[in-house]
Amino acid sequence: MARSLRWYGSGPLHLLVLIASFALTGYAMVRLFAVRPPEVAIWFVGAAVLHDLILLPLYSLADLSALSVLRHRATDGPAVPWINYLRVPAFLSGLLLLVWFPLVFRLAVPYPGDTGLSDSVYLGRWLAVTGVLFAASAVAFALRLRRVRRAGRGDESRLDTGDGTTS
Repeated sequence: MARSLRWYGSGPLHLLVLIASFALTGYAMVRLFAVRPPEVAIWFVGAAVLHDLILLPLYSLADLSALSVLRHRATDGPAVPWINYLRVPAFLSGLLLLVWFPLVFRLAVPYPGDTGLSDSVYLGRWLAVTGVLFAASAVAFALRLRRVRRAGRGDESRLDTGDGTTS
């Protein structure tokens, strides 16, 4: 076990899950390329170009902007790492938008699909899900901040007598 930890860097369960995910990805690729090889190749190249050349610089810039704007706030309270409470809902909302953008922006041909819904409901629902994600993240951050402040107050309530004991 220690040898595999030194060699691989994680436990055997992690390695097993990684191998299984590569096997599933390989199976999906074989199946997709067997049906429509040019379309899949174009999709992969387009996704790589879109992500690496356009989206990655955009969300890196947004992240750096959020960090620089919010970095200069007062530090009188306890330090709670807040940035992930902003990153996670933004990432999930962006992922939903990336997957459903033709329906959210009404770019798809008339799409009743299996749901029987028109494409006019997707924008409102995406905005509602985004609002719920950010609200849940704000509640989680407030609870964490409250817990840290309570823990900080508990330390301050014990007075140091100067002789190495507390009262």
